[in-house]
Amino acid sequence: MNGLITVVRSLFELPAGPGPRFWIAVRASLSIGVPFIVLTLLGHERIGLQTAAGAFVALFAAGRPAAERAKVLPFVAAALLACTALGSALAPSTLWLSIGLVAVSAVAALLSLAYRLGPPGPTFFVLSYGLAANITAVVGGERLNSPLTLLGAMTGGALFSYLLALAPLLRASERAKLVRPVRELLPGPWLGTEEWQLVLRMCIVALVGTLVTVLWIDPHRAYWTVSAGIAVIGLSAVRRHSFARGVHRTAGTLVGAALYLAIAPLGSHALLLALILTLLQFMIELVVVRNYALALVFITPLVLLITGAASGSANLTGTAAERVLDTAIGSGIAVATALIHRSATRRSA
Repeated sequence: MNGLITVVRSLFELPAGPGPRFWIAVRASLSIGVPFIVLTLLGHERIGLQTAAGAFVALFAAGRPAAERAKVLPFVAAALLACTALGSALAPSTLWLSIGLVAVSAVAALLSLAYRLGPPGPTFFVLSYGLAANITAVVGGERLNSPLTLLGAMTGGALFSYLLALAPLLRASERAKLVRPVRELLPGPWLGTEEWQLVLRMCIVALVGTLVTVLWIDPHRAYWTVSAGIAVIGLSAVRRHSFARGVHRTAGTLVGAALYLAIAPLGSHALLLALILTLLQFMIELVVVRNYALALVFITPLVLLITGAASGSANLTGTAAERVLDTAIGSGIAVATALIHRSATRRSA
C-alpha cells in the first residue's frame, strides 16, 4: 500500500533534475519548429510536417557535450531513417507490417541496450516505424503520402536537428571539453543478465501487444501499444520501476489525450500547428527527466497532431480514446512482464 501511495504521489511531484534543461529544450523545440515553419511559408506545409519526425534525433544523448553528440547522433539518425523506410515499405501489408513491428522492436531493444545508448532507449525507433506506416498507409488503393517524400522530409529534419546539436561548438568553452571516442560513448556490444531480461521483456511486449492489437483492435494501432509498453519497461530491471512508469504512462496519456482534444482544432492552421508542436517539444524536454507523467501530457498530443495532420484524420475524439486504450494495454503487458525480474527482497537475500 505504501508503494502505491508513493507512486500516486509521484504523479504530482516535480523533483530537481540531473542538470539544466533549458537550452536542451530550446534546441529540441527549434529542431521540430524551424523546418516546419520555413516549409509552410514556402507553401509545402505537408512536407514541413513530415520533417517533424526527424526531430526525434534531438531527443538522444541530450545531456552530452556537443562534440560527443556529433559522434553518436549519426548512428541514431540512420537507425530512425531505417525504421521509417521499413514502416513505409511494409505499410500495404497487415501481415508484414505486424511482423516488421515485432522485428523492429526486438532489434531496437537489443542494440539500444547492447551499446548502452541510454534514454529514451528503443521507444522512438518503434514509434518512427509505426508513424511511417500510418502516414504512408494505403487507403482506397492509394498512398496517403509518398514514402520517398516522407523519407526525404525526415532526412532533412534529422539533418537540421544534428546541426542544431552541434551549435554549442561555436563557443570556445564547449570545444575545450574532453571528447570520448565512439567506442566509449557506445560501448559494446555486451549484455549482462539484467539487460537480457529487459530485451526479453520488450520482445514479449512486442509480440503480445502486436497480436492483441492486430487480432482484436486495429493492426495500424499496434505500434502505439508496443511503443507504450517498451517505454514503460524503460532501462531499469526493477519491478517497482515498471509499475510506476505504467501508472505514469497511462495517467499522462489520459491527460495528454484531453489536451489533444482541446488544441487539435487549432491544427487546421499550419503556422499555428507549427508553433504548437514547437511549444510541446520544448515542454517535453524541460520536464521529461523530472516527471514522466507530465512529459506524456505533452508527448501524446505532439504525436497525435503529427499523425492526424499527416494522414488527414478528422475523428479527434475517437483518436484520443484509441490512444488511451492502446496505452493501457501496452502498459499492462509491460508491468506483467516485470515478474521476470527477481524481487528486491530475493535479490538481496
